[in-house]
Amino acid sequence: MREKIVGILGGMGPEATVDFMQRIIRLTPAKDDGDHIHMLVDNNPKIPSRIAAIIEKSNADPLPVLVEMAEGLQKSGADFLSIPCNTAHFYLPEIRAAVKIPVLDMIELTVQKIIAENPGIKKVGLLASSAVLITGLYKQALAEKGVAILYPPEKMQSRVLQTIKKVKADAYGRDDMRYVQEAANFLTDNRAEALIIGCTELSVIAGRIHFRTISYNSSQVLAEKVVKIIKKG
Repeated sequence: MREKIVGILGGMGPEATVDFMQRIIRLTPAKDDGDHIHMLVDNNPKIPSRIAAIIEKSNADPLPVLVEMAEGLQKSGADFLSIPCNTAHFYLPEIRAAVKIPVLDMIELTVQKIIAENPGIKKVGLLASSAVLITGLYKQALAEKGVAILYPPEKMQSRVLQTIKKVKADAYGRDDMRYVQEAANFLTDNRAEALIIGCTELSVIAGRIHFRTISYNSSQVLAEKVVKIIKKG
């Protein structure tokens, strides 16, 4: 029986997609090339900005491009799809409706892992783009489990978003790392029992941030699920 093939809707942004692929590679038990996972990747940075569409109400709609990518990956032989972009999960219902193969839900997977590993948890802090905060993707998923969510205050959040944009441009520096560190510290100081790295751009730099409490990287959680589906059935 052949192994399943994962399709990846990428380009949001390109470095975050490469980071996600590297996570899959590192998690895969392999002794040679043939042991690794077959990934079909549409690394398309031309998708209209999800941040602009949600925050700035731009007329450029990402959904038609996302649907076209999903359909293309399905046609190319993907058995299931993954989307290494938290904000793009705002469009998940429409993407799922457009294809006949499963599409993983990064948001739900991350919340499930937090609940499973932290019984009785009451408050979780979120580091993500402002679009993720506005759409309430994690807020709703956590509320269904009886867990409150905590965001950085407005000024800190604007700096987190600035850092995300700089990672997309590969132009981030020491100050940007400090902004994310300050936001993480604020969430922990205000009794967040766990933190979510809910942006795949932040996943790129998360290894350089010191978290004072347990953190859950949504990109890592999604990569773990991909490997589990393909290697463990």
